[in-house]
Amino acid sequence: MPIIFSSMQLLAFVLIYPFLWIVSILPHRLFYGLSDIACFFIYRVFGYRRKVVQENLNLVFPEKPKEEIHRIEKEFYKHLCDMFLEMVKTMNLSKASVAKKYQVVNPEVLLDIEKERSIIILCAHYANWEWNVSINNYVNSKGYAVYQKVNNAYFDQFIRKVRARWNTTLITQAQTAKTVIKNYRDNVRATYGMVSDQSPQAHRAHYWTDFLGITVPIFIGGETLARKTGLATVFLKVSKVKRGHYKAEFIPIAINSKETEEHEITNKFLRLTEEQILEQPQFYLWTHKRWKHRGKKPAAFAEVT
Repeated sequence: MPIIFSSMQLLAFVLIYPFLWIVSILPHRLFYGLSDIACFFIYRVFGYRRKVVQENLNLVFPEKPKEEIHRIEKEFYKHLCDMFLEMVKTMNLSKASVAKKYQVVNPEVLLDIEKERSIIILCAHYANWEWNVSINNYVNSKGYAVYQKVNNAYFDQFIRKVRARWNTTLITQAQTAKTVIKNYRDNVRATYGMVSDQSPQAHRAHYWTDFLGITVPIFIGGETLARKTGLATVFLKVSKVKRGHYKAEFIPIAINSKETEEHEITNKFLRLTEEQILEQPQFYLWTHKRWKHRGKKPAAFAEVT
């Protein structure tokens, strides 16, 4: 069975890869024209997770009229398709090209901090988090990005190879703590990127608080590692300037995370993420079931806010 499975993975890679490569080199107008076509089918024909998106939007924005919710929903799906194809674009995106499309406005923030200590960059599923890895083009320390391993071993290996061009080593969530602590003990200066707005399993959550007005379990892995090792924590704010163009800004949360109170880093991250979403809600990942555990807060967390 493992041999058959491996062969099927290889066949899928061989069949899909050429199409993705062609898409990645399409000129701007054709590229985003293809995105518009994809959006029509994903949104209008198949209705991919529309119920989830509508439920999330109505839950977070109960005060907004239906017309406004519908506008955000439509713009979200257009952005979702853009972002998916921009992930494909990464295959043939040079450092010079990504610097034009993903502008880092204040890299000096990281450069100043990394002279003294390693950094954990916290970000959300907002705008284009795929191109966040290009940040490693601006730092001198070793770059790591926490990612979800792809089931197809051939695509997983390919993704790792692409990221390596941008000075990025991919590590899974299971490898993160071990990697951070080892580098800390070996005095290896590093920059770690983490998407930290995921929804942990309710029974494994160690912290519950409000996110966009709704009490949910919160992922605190980034803060825990930062406070244990004294790393700096920095929030990455990404704005979509126009189609295919983004602006990234670094906002320091704590220079020495050991000096912070419990949940201080996480709470600051959540507030900054909320501000970002409220500015341009259409660019958040509304297909994610972020609030699925609402109303399930255990009695043990009754005092935690």
